[in-house]
Amino acid sequence: MSNSFIFYSVKILTELIGGIAYFPVWWYSRGLVNLLLGVKDFLVNKQKALALIVWVKNIFKPMYAQYDWQGILISFFVRAVQIVFRSIIMLFWAILGLAAVIFWLLLPILVIYEISFQLI
Repeated sequence: MSNSFIFYSVKILTELIGGIAYFPVWWYSRGLVNLLLGVKDFLVNKQKALALIVWVKNIFKPMYAQYDWQGILISFFVRAVQIVFRSIIMLFWAILGLAAVIFWLLLPILVIYEISFQLI
């Protein structure tokens, strides 16, 4: 029984130390890639929700098939205003995604920095 206890204790300790040693490698490699893919999907979904590309593609097409000069002019300015506001919202989401990536990169360094104060 003691041989099993020693064997499994060594095995558990080895796995624990290996996991702790591998964590920074995972955080800055596979974890970062997963985060970047998640942020990309987040931004693609936000762009689809805002339909920004659709507004840009149709900026010179008159709304409601009014091809007189008043309809074309009104349609252009309405779409231009929509594009500006939707671009500002998309910029907000892009900045939020960039902030998440920066936070991900700096979090382990911040944690080690704060732990160093506790050890002094």
